[in-house]
Amino acid sequence: MRSNPTANRPLPSRSGFSLVELLTVIAIISVLMTVATVGIGGLLAGKGVTTAVSTTEAVFAEARTLAMGKLTNAAVLVSIQDPTNMDTYLRRLVVAYKEIDPVTNKQSTEWTLASRGVTLPEKVYYSQTLSSKDNKNGGGSLAKVSLGGTNIKRDYQGQYIIYEFNAEGICTTPGASFVLGTGTRLVGSSEARPRVMTSAKRDFGGFVIWRNGSTSLFRNPLQILKQGDNITYF
Repeated sequence: MRSNPTANRPLPSRSGFSLVELLTVIAIISVLMTVATVGIGGLLAGKGVTTAVSTTEAVFAEARTLAMGKLTNAAVLVSIQDPTNMDTYLRRLVVAYKEIDPVTNKQSTEWTLASRGVTLPEKVYYSQTLSSKDNKNGGGSLAKVSLGGTNIKRDYQGQYIIYEFNAEGICTTPGASFVLGTGTRLVGSSEARPRVMTSAKRDFGGFVIWRNGSTSLFRNPLQILKQGDNITYF
């Protein structure tokens, strides 16, 4: 019987991947990473606004409780002092109240800080454009106040948007809205308003404050963007 000389010859083994295969794998990984980045970015942005709204509601409850407890006016203040300060501008919220003179029983004209306040999550900003004094009728700018004097630390002095409660816990601007959104701000930019992020064009949240201090959440961004406007700055 003749033997086949090639029958027992070991087959040549392949070692590694070809260049085409490697390039294909790299391309697939790149696509997956891009999709994951966009998805996670949107998820974190949404979570940031949701967390910020819950935190802010608690701050409003704190201010109202303080007003009734001290029988004086108290307020939630939003910093609009320095657009170049990326940490505080449209991101710092503080609670303040007006002290009562124990001798005259008169209310002070100056505000006193009740706490160090809170800072909104990264990339979440208060919107001066979308927040209004009268949400139902869609208009009116909210009042501004200045914090200063010897009883206010230098880092907290400056201009603020104010939401105020009287000694009975009644909101002095019933129907006012408080709106937050996810955005970006360029350091040193002349545009003080945040810019809407490409991946979160409808990522807004907030609530309306009623006379008795209760709040009504916006359930849908379209309630904030009345006509569904695709805005660039907020």
